[in-house]
Amino acid sequence: MMNTDQKDRSGGAMPSDTAPATEVKTALAGLMRDLTDFKTDLTSKFQQQEERLTMLNRKTLTHSRAPLASAADTDAPHQKAFNAYLRSGDDEALRGIVLEGKAMSTSVSADGGYLVDPQTSESIQSVLNSTASLRGVANVVNVESTSYDVLVDHTDIGAGWATEAGPSAETGTPSIDRISIPLHELSALPKASQRLLDDSAFDIESWLASRIADKFARSEASAFISGDGVDKPTGFLNHTAVDDASWTWGNLGYVATGAAGDFSAVDPADAIIDLVYALNAEYRAGATFVMNSKTAGAVRKMKDADGRFLWSDGMAMGEPARLMGYPVLIAEDMPDIAADALAIAFGDFGAGYTIAERPDLRVLRDPFSAKPHVLFYATKRVGGDVSDFAAIKLLKFAVS
Repeated sequence: MMNTDQKDRSGGAMPSDTAPATEVKTALAGLMRDLTDFKTDLTSKFQQQEERLTMLNRKTLTHSRAPLASAADTDAPHQKAFNAYLRSGDDEALRGIVLEGKAMSTSVSADGGYLVDPQTSESIQSVLNSTASLRGVANVVNVESTSYDVLVDHTDIGAGWATEAGPSAETGTPSIDRISIPLHELSALPKASQRLLDDSAFDIESWLASRIADKFARSEASAFISGDGVDKPTGFLNHTAVDDASWTWGNLGYVATGAAGDFSAVDPADAIIDLVYALNAEYRAGATFVMNSKTAGAVRKMKDADGRFLWSDGMAMGEPARLMGYPVLIAEDMPDIAADALAIAFGDFGAGYTIAERPDLRVLRDPFSAKPHVLFYATKRVGGDVSDFAAIKLLKFAVS
């Protein structure tokens, strides 16, 4: 027989043919391991997907509350068939559905219009109301007591020139006034049935809370301007207004327009200029105009002697409009232009008006006192009053 072993020229044995076979075996084993790992990973992902579908199915079948009138009926045949098709690809149920055509329509109530329930909005759209308040320009302090006292030094100290050898004469001593601002309670007590809270398609409690807060904001905004001080803050317009030429502490000074219920026909802008310079210079730096929208519409048209508008709109978002360079606060609770009306105020309200409040709005949910209704008792304690009578001036639409 022929010897298959071969030797090289140096007499050594040649490599065996088993080396390529071993490499092929190793490669096949690695491929099988990769396929096994891929299969395991694919099986795990399918199992996770099945668990998610099962969880979604359970959530779909579990109803926490009755659906809205227009919600889909999950027991309808077409719904079941479509669900079966989505979950398993089985389209037999879809093929078996027969579409029925009947002489009915929603355009005529008796022919089917009564059968179509309207869809209810998921939220209640409220009418927008103005909540512009003196809070934006006044001095706001948080207190933990039933009142807040402001100490005001509104008289000047005496002074005189002295000689080197002469005796110094006694000078006047300033007096201090105390203004007490009591806190008043603003409250609301709406109620809703427990069944309505349980079955409603939207959050009734949040809606009530937001409406209470909005109403409180508008109530206190009105009181800061015209409140009479009886179980509510004292508005700055509730104080006595006197001609600025005879102004004394405890009153607010006003400037007359020169015409009853209107600006002067000769030069309407003169009244605005007189109002600005009736305020002392130390207050003008932080002063603000306060008026309602109707008054602002009339003032917006005014021009100076050179034909330039006194009013300039804010150029950036959130920046207030300006009148003669001073910001304007639009407060709808200010009176309209009328005979003897104090329709425009100008002053440094940070120094002239103080708002004292407890820093929280309390809402108590009471499900027991008026069963089967739930009461929502909301309270807020706030007070306000003029703290510096020299810091605010008014424009009176009168001859004098």
